[in-house]
Amino acid sequence: MLGYHVTESRLRCVMPFEAVPTEVRLLRRAAVRQLSQWGMCLVVDEAQLLVTELATNVVKHVGEGVSATLILEWKADRLRLEVHDKSQAVPSLKTAGCEEECGRGLHLLAELAVDWGAMLTAAGKAVWCEIAVGTQPGCLRIERAADALEKYYGSGGGPGLRGRGWELGLEESAIELIADLLHWTVARGHDPDELLDRAQMHYEADANAA
Repeated sequence: MLGYHVTESRLRCVMPFEAVPTEVRLLRRAAVRQLSQWGMCLVVDEAQLLVTELATNVVKHVGEGVSATLILEWKADRLRLEVHDKSQAVPSLKTAGCEEECGRGLHLLAELAVDWGAMLTAAGKAVWCEIAVGTQPGCLRIERAADALEKYYGSGGGPGLRGRGWELGLEESAIELIADLLHWTVARGHDPDELLDRAQMHYEADANAA
C-alpha cells in the first residue's frame, strides 16, 4: 500500500486505496502510522480528520469502489495532503446548511487547513490541503536523517530499491549507514559501543522531552 521516498529534503508517502468505507478506515490508520514515524504526533488528530474527509468525499461524490491515491508530503513547516481520483468534477466551497454533507466537508477543510484547493490533472483531479507543522520534537533530527540518507543513496551506499521496495530499502540503507559510522569510529581509535550508548542517550532525552 505504501510507496515511500525522500527527495530534496522532503518526505513523501504515496498510498493508493479503494474508495470504500473499510478502506478509508485502513487509510486513516496507515496515515497515522506514517506521521508517527516522521515524528509528527502533534498533528495526527488534525490529519486524521482531513484524511477521512478527503477520502470519504471520493466515496460519496466520485463513486464507491473507484481507485484513488492519498499523498502525504512534509516539507519545512507544512504537511500537505492530496487525494487524487479519476473524476474531473472540481468541488467548490459553498454555504453549508445542516443537511449539506459535501458543503460541511469543504468547510472542515477550510477551518482546519492553512490552505486548500483542487486542481485538474491528466488523470482526473486532486483535492489538497496543507496544515502547519510548526516546531515538533524530533523534526530537525528527522530532516537531517532524511537528507543524509538521500546523499547516501546518491553515493551508491544504499541498495537503490524503488517502488514497493523503497521503504525496506530505506531501512536497509539506514542500517548500512550506521554500520559505516561504526567502522569510521573504530578506524579513529574510538569505542563503537560507547558511541552507540551516547546516541541512545541523546535519543531517549529527545523522546522524554516530547
